[in-house]
Amino acid sequence: MKDQRKNRIQIKLHKRVSVKKSWIEEVCHRIAQILDLNKVEVSVFLTDDKTVQELNRTYRNKDKPTDVLSFPINERVGDWLLLGDIVISVDTAKRQASSFGHSFKEELKRLLVHGFIHLIGYDHELGGEEERKFFSLEEHVLKNLLEYT
Repeated sequence: MKDQRKNRIQIKLHKRVSVKKSWIEEVCHRIAQILDLNKVEVSVFLTDDKTVQELNRTYRNKDKPTDVLSFPINERVGDWLLLGDIVISVDTAKRQASSFGHSFKEELKRLLVHGFIHLIGYDHELGGEEERKFFSLEEHVLKNLLEYT
């Protein structure tokens, strides 16, 4: 049977997680749908604090781990738009889930949404109206993902 999905999602696990890759992929497809993305390709890489810290140091000049990094590509290949890569630290996600009092799955979902919104060009670190738009869109997407727990 031919895959009828409008987008391509690649999941790479460098660190074992307690959720199925198929769940992560399904959440990503739903995020893309909510954001009205069509014919985009996104890679999601789940790894550890050490790897994320190295990436954060190299690309953002911040020598510390963080929860999620986004690397926009925004390059057309035929009919497809290579949107970019999302890198999530499983270590940080687990700590944050515990700190916020929700499940690892819930935190992972939040970080995936955050990463996607960065990939489509929003940046909360600019502050002001851009920050407001970013978090408003993030809240909208999360509300539409309630069925994925």
